[in-house]
Amino acid sequence: MRVLQFPLELSALVLLSLAVGSYAHKEPKSEHEVEVQRALQAAAYHCAPAVESFTAQRKQAWAQKVLGGVPGYQQLFEAHSYEDLQQTLSGGGDDAEDKTIMGCTPISETHIQNNTCVLAPEVTEGPYYHNEGHLIRQNIAELQDGLLLMLDIGVIDVETCKPLPNVLVDIWQANATGHYAGHPLPHPHLTNENPQVGGQRSGLLSAFPRTVFEETWLRGAWPTDRNGVAQFTTIFPGYYTGRATHVHTKVFPEWSVLPNGTFKSGRLSHTGQFFFDDDINIVVDKMHPYTENPIRDLRGRTRNWRDSLNIFEDSHGPEGKYNPVFKLHLLGGVVSQGLVGYITMGVNASASYDNFWKG
Repeated sequence: MRVLQFPLELSALVLLSLAVGSYAHKEPKSEHEVEVQRALQAAAYHCAPAVESFTAQRKQAWAQKVLGGVPGYQQLFEAHSYEDLQQTLSGGGDDAEDKTIMGCTPISETHIQNNTCVLAPEVTEGPYYHNEGHLIRQNIAELQDGLLLMLDIGVIDVETCKPLPNVLVDIWQANATGHYAGHPLPHPHLTNENPQVGGQRSGLLSAFPRTVFEETWLRGAWPTDRNGVAQFTTIFPGYYTGRATHVHTKVFPEWSVLPNGTFKSGRLSHTGQFFFDDDINIVVDKMHPYTENPIRDLRGRTRNWRDSLNIFEDSHGPEGKYNPVFKLHLLGGVVSQGLVGYITMGVNASASYDNFWKG
């Protein structure tokens, strides 16, 4: 597995334990909020050795599963059915999962890959989250075309510096042409709307309404395993007016399974957004079907540093010490064969936040 030669740093995103409301973005404004973030950041650095020890195992596990075709992980590559999740949740599992693949060292599950443990502020969930209907599955791509992207998302408890098992990681994103499932068109009276000029919302259009309720592509959730890792198969996200390329996430320590394969959310511990380095964004922009983005020649992609609502900037915290950018590896010899992205979230498992859009 080759490492991309882009300046991508792996980050650990750690939720603030300060129980404040969910505003449009969570950059701390008051002196007290800034000091809370600084104190938590300093306290969290002691997690670094514990998390760093997982690095080699996590990378090796991905290489063996993806390239070796480990039985039992086919759900990462094809539509996943939910029938065996209860075994995963109960901490059980077949001992046959501990396998030797192509003469490699025996492995069981993934391990968190990370080289640091810092805090990051909570940021907006955006207007395209669906409070109901996100399927519990690892492959969220459905029939959406695009560059293969496998996500390896670790979750640690900042209070203990240990991986956090059985928390539900919920993600959603735009497709290659910048649309979200269920939201294909603007309001009829806003068809010819121009992006806002100036201010925090500079470059943004009004949110598209949800009009196709049966669409579920590029949305899904999966519980972390006993090593605190949730893995997904998706495509590299496209872009839309005013926003940098990103993936949304929420973390639920409390949740329950519904009969239709979706979930009922309980307490929410984290709301955040992950990003990609602009160097790889530029490469993907030149690939099909990203070249079919309707605003490609009209407005183009928004660079990270110009992200509207200060979301990318806020994700770095008051002193710019956090990093919400995926660390990427090539799955094959060239970019077009796909990527695997690593990132780690550190959450305060006892925190609780509102689970709805307020901006």
